[in-house]
Amino acid sequence: MIHNRFDLRALALAGVALAALTAPATAQTPDTAAPAAAATPDEEIVVTARRRNETLLEVPIAVTAFSGAQLEAAGIQDITQLAQVVPNVTFEPTRGSNTTVAAFIRGVGQQDPVAGFEAGVGIYLDDVYLNRPQASVLDVFDVERIEILRGPQGTLYGRNTIGGAIKYVTKRLSDEAELNVRVTGGMYKEADAIVSGSVPLSSTFRVGGAVARLSRGGFGDNLTLPNRENYNKDVWATRFSAEFDPDPALSLRVTADYVRDDSDPKQGHRLTIGAVSGAPILRDVYDTRSGLDTPEQKVEAYGFSFTAAWKLSDAFTLKNILAYRRDRTDTPIDFDSLPAQDVDVPAIYKNKQTSEELQLLYSSDKLNGLLGFYYLDANAFNIFDVILGTTGAVLGLPGFTASTFGDVDTKTYSFFGDFTYDFTEQFSLSVGGRYTNDKRNSVIIRKNLIGGASPELGGAGVQLGALTSNFNGEATFKEFTPRASISFKPTPDHNLYASYSKGFKGGGFDPRGLSTAAPDTNKNGVRDPNEIYDFLSFDPETVDSYELGYKASLFDRRLSLSIAAFHADYKDVQVPGSFGFDSNGDGINDTFVGVTSNAGKAKIDGLEIEGLARLAPEFAGAGSNVNLGFSFGYIDAKYKQFIGPTGTDVAKQRVFQNTPKYTASLGLTVSVPLSLMGDGIVDIAPALSYKSKTSQFEIAGPLDQKAYTLLDASLVWRSDDDRWSVGVHGKNLTDKRYKTSGYVFGAFNAAGAFVPSLGREGVLTAYYGAPRQVYATVGMKF
Repeated sequence: MIHNRFDLRALALAGVALAALTAPATAQTPDTAAPAAAATPDEEIVVTARRRNETLLEVPIAVTAFSGAQLEAAGIQDITQLAQVVPNVTFEPTRGSNTTVAAFIRGVGQQDPVAGFEAGVGIYLDDVYLNRPQASVLDVFDVERIEILRGPQGTLYGRNTIGGAIKYVTKRLSDEAELNVRVTGGMYKEADAIVSGSVPLSSTFRVGGAVARLSRGGFGDNLTLPNRENYNKDVWATRFSAEFDPDPALSLRVTADYVRDDSDPKQGHRLTIGAVSGAPILRDVYDTRSGLDTPEQKVEAYGFSFTAAWKLSDAFTLKNILAYRRDRTDTPIDFDSLPAQDVDVPAIYKNKQTSEELQLLYSSDKLNGLLGFYYLDANAFNIFDVILGTTGAVLGLPGFTASTFGDVDTKTYSFFGDFTYDFTEQFSLSVGGRYTNDKRNSVIIRKNLIGGASPELGGAGVQLGALTSNFNGEATFKEFTPRASISFKPTPDHNLYASYSKGFKGGGFDPRGLSTAAPDTNKNGVRDPNEIYDFLSFDPETVDSYELGYKASLFDRRLSLSIAAFHADYKDVQVPGSFGFDSNGDGINDTFVGVTSNAGKAKIDGLEIEGLARLAPEFAGAGSNVNLGFSFGYIDAKYKQFIGPTGTDVAKQRVFQNTPKYTASLGLTVSVPLSLMGDGIVDIAPALSYKSKTSQFEIAGPLDQKAYTLLDASLVWRSDDDRWSVGVHGKNLTDKRYKTSGYVFGAFNAAGAFVPSLGREGVLTAYYGAPRQVYATVGMKF
């Protein structure tokens, strides 16, 4: 869609999370603030980043892991909040809904959620890859752990991802009956309730599930439409699973999940007065004057998966993951945020996917690894209008609208493998590779309407003239991507590694392109070498990533440390954008054109540090401690070649989107035994998180956000038997206002006036992170 810039709420993590979550080696011990009463000094978070159980210290990959207990203790509500403590990572809800995600890791990602664009960061729900960003902002409930892997992934996972992966792992069912209740209440009428449980029906069969009701009033109001709030939340979600172990060598699991989001549309804040109406800038950045109210905002998504694991022998295990998912998002996005139909964008997105993954895992004393096959059959459909009512009035075309229809089929299959050989207890070598075959078929239809929006979007518009795009393109993209790493452990508490991996993301067709403006010449995935700028098709992108890492548990496990330095050569970077366009040469921009550039070359250098220092264990008796958690990220991402519309290299005038140069977090957790409501532990946890200047687009502009710091704090009591917990969490306690996304069509002239390039009022609209929030949570386990 037109400059789809995201609507992030960069909520900082509480200090509970910082002290408990950033430990790269011994991530969960009784000295953390995680409410796991049964923890012992030797317990660690076990991850499956390499498809086998390992501690974080053992994995020669830059990965951060969060246990479910730690997430609960920190009051984490959805996966986007984790970006506050993970270096060089950006997760945000984008656009007008709470549930569409934009994710960037180490400068690589994708922020345009329309059909035709593949994700740069993969999100996995119980090993099932979510092919589209809609309905992918996963709320945190009934979770076992979340892993965030940085760098290209493809030799160990079903779908290749060029930037990294987020693994959301739900809880496995207990052999004993369980019931957990968690309720939350706070500012802005927040009222959440989560109920989860499981029941063993026999010694080999268990069923369980969870239901979540998540609601909050708006941070602001819609001043044009009655009974509409802005930035509110109204979500129902549920999960169900059944596990059957008919034989010690065979394990079967069926899961199902459903989410419905009926929140009001999330609209932006104008940063300039109306060029025609003179509408002033509102004082409250969370208020809006948006007048667009069709289609009715609604998000609905569901999915099923079946996982079978069969242990063929002591060495071989066969695993199969079959899944189906479907979602639909109806959303009205008012780019100009005014009552008039200046640049209004109603949209519908529909996605479905079927995936099959087969793995053969091998395990022995010296050699461990897997061979895999992956197949994905997916469809992404969208229809969206750009209603240019005020422009149409000037042209004598009432209700003038540019309508876009995009329908993209993706069929991909891959063969992958990855093996690690331990030459000695200290030295190991890993090698892997992946062959990917991506086939993309795109139907793109654009037309002009008069009389309002498309009938599919609740309008009465009728076609005006001939189609402006009528395109059916097909392309196949093939690539082999290798990976290799060397790991050296001089002692069990130290791990030094060096790795190389290649990432790949297929090309496609931009549904916002206008074939009558610039006919497409990219046929069958082969670009015409004489072509400089292509309005419809774009090539694959690749990255060669090199990493040096060090992980350690130092000073008798008093300090856990993880350091990674990386360099990436990024080629054919896909950079989507759009601009106003005069289709008939009369001097009035009467439509828009989407353009996806393949920036020729870029380099990315960076450094990441994560750690946990146990400063004062048992300073006030058993269970007491003082922990300091910290993280730091540095990234230098620069284009080396970027060919602009005129054929010249504009690399020096381009910047990386959503990639702050510095990210950092610091959190202190003080845990003290307390006799209140019986025995228990109180955790006091203040925290700071920092992001340097962030650019929203590839060109620096007025929507860029200056550096900012967020202050959070948590106070949590947990009983010794882990059955009760009570917490008070404060986010953004200084009530910082910070821009997170936006739309811009126009520019300021020499006199300081904003000159529109689409519409007549001027589109310079920003979205903001959440204001100060304070909420209390009570957890009960039976």
